[in-house]
Amino acid sequence: MTAAAGSVDLMADGVLPFAVDALDARGRVVRLGTAIDRILDRHDYPLPVARLVGEAVALTALLGTALKFDGRFILQTQSDGPVGMLVVDFETPDRLRACARFDREAVAAAIAAGNDKPEQLLGTGHLAMTVDQGTHMSRYQGIVPLDGASLEEAAHRYFAQSEQIPTRVRLAVSELVRRGEDGSPRTSWRAGGILVQFLPEAPERLKPTDLHPGDRPEGVAAVVPDEDDGWVEARMLVDTVEDDELTDPGLAASDLIYRLFHERGARAFPHQPLREQCRCSRQRVADMIRSFSPAERVDMVKDGRIGVTCEFCSTHYDFDPAEVEA
Repeated sequence: MTAAAGSVDLMADGVLPFAVDALDARGRVVRLGTAIDRILDRHDYPLPVARLVGEAVALTALLGTALKFDGRFILQTQSDGPVGMLVVDFETPDRLRACARFDREAVAAAIAAGNDKPEQLLGTGHLAMTVDQGTHMSRYQGIVPLDGASLEEAAHRYFAQSEQIPTRVRLAVSELVRRGEDGSPRTSWRAGGILVQFLPEAPERLKPTDLHPGDRPEGVAAVVPDEDDGWVEARMLVDTVEDDELTDPGLAASDLIYRLFHERGARAFPHQPLREQCRCSRQRVADMIRSFSPAERVDMVKDGRIGVTCEFCSTHYDFDPAEVEA
């Protein structure tokens, strides 16, 4: 394999794109250490919620780094499960932030009942993926249902329905326990993922399954064409990836790609760094407060001050009402 990123720090936050020309496949591997650790450390998430947020951030990184222009990629879920909302915001070229809204009592009950898998925490609702190219361009949004599906399954549906590109996604999150400088154990988070897509030059090799037209007679099966042999091989190889391979700080992304595709001659491209950084600022928050009506701003005053806490980074902003009015 031609490893353009072989010298990259194994712990580096980032995405490593690759291609397997013999299989007409392209993909990306994401590894998150410091970035996901900072995102999760900013919140008091129960363990299953933290894992779900980690998966969402890894998926967003895989998809957002494919943008070829300045803009944002936003992944958002809304559902009736214990985790009612997830939002992950990727801003080109490298900034990530994320947050979750959840019912703490419902999550505790789900944990006690053993119903704390990511798809069980999400429940029924939808997953929206939005591409924002800026104020002078229209947004693109794809929506897929969440009906007991995991984020991996929702991503597969999205690409089958919206993009009609055969796609395979694997996501994993792990919690590492290390000894701190004072000898006490310290927990840190790792997240990872891999995405591979079938992108042949000959369009006739893409054989999408017919979507249900809505008026197909009962008992008549949908036409399911045979999958391309190259795509079957690529998909099956990705299915062999273990969770610990995606999050192991001692395993470089280039080594994982080599393990999967070395017989076919994989090529790795330059490593794309990622970092955790919120978009909030004192000026942005002040402008947001000013967007409310005077009566609403009066209602915001508590003990003579207006306080706002960013849901993404937990930074608290404190304002004198006269400062906002000015």
